[in-house]
Amino acid sequence: MGDDDAELDSLVRKRIRGLRVAQGWSLEELASRARLSQSTLSRIENGQRRLALDQLVTLARALDTTLDQLVETAGDDVVSSPMIDGAHGVLRWPVKADPGMTVVHQRMTDPPPDSPARLRAHPGREWLVVLSGTAILLLGNRRLRVETNQAAEFPTMLPHAIGAENGPCEILGIFDRDARRGHQSGRAAPTE
Repeated sequence: MGDDDAELDSLVRKRIRGLRVAQGWSLEELASRARLSQSTLSRIENGQRRLALDQLVTLARALDTTLDQLVETAGDDVVSSPMIDGAHGVLRWPVKADPGMTVVHQRMTDPPPDSPARLRAHPGREWLVVLSGTAILLLGNRRLRVETNQAAEFPTMLPHAIGAENGPCEILGIFDRDARRGHQSGRAAPTE
């Protein structure tokens, strides 16, 4: 076994044990969930038994994770810089684990549109948190105040827009692939 393989083997064993402990489960409880004997699980965690693919799949399911997450290593690209979208006044970060997701930081100074015709709908989901100030989220017929440290999540098929209330606010938003496309295509209201 090469050094890289030995490091991955050790990492996976530590993750199995760490996830079990984080769930508050004993060896016996995880072994039961994974349909393994307690001694087999103990030997897997302690490096005294070979890691078999079928057991890893079973353990990943029992730990409510994926095989990919169980064996993934931290790459060199842990830190990323934003892409600057000057036309919309936002910074964008792609989410590497899910290339369809985008994180956006935006400072808003304008209130939301006062005309319901300016609300836009498009496929997708959005999540946002207000970092400072107060945002007004227009969502269908509702007008919601989202204050500092509060978050909102909604399907973007509901007509929506967001703006600042009584001064600037900063938001951090996460868009799925469809919501991002809706914003990039210009179909979404410019205040978003």
